[in-house]
Amino acid sequence: MPVLHAEKAEVSWDNEKSKWQVRIHVGDEVIRRHWKGSKDADPETLRTDAVRTAKDEGYDLAGDKVAVEV
Repeated sequence: MPVLHAEKAEVSWDNEKSKWQVRIHVGDEVIRRHWKGSKDADPETLRTDAVRTAKDEGYDLAGDKVAVEV
């Protein structure tokens, strides 16, 4: 199965769910996923988690394409 490439992603804290949320952009589609983690996580950890989440969903995402909102 071919790997799809995501153009970019944004990570932010979701106050309603008390979890991190990543929004993965693939063309016009935006995939939203949540994961548990410390609200005080450092940006590099969040980038790594976002790339891993994208990979779990079948998307290739470069870490330098992940914007972190802390």
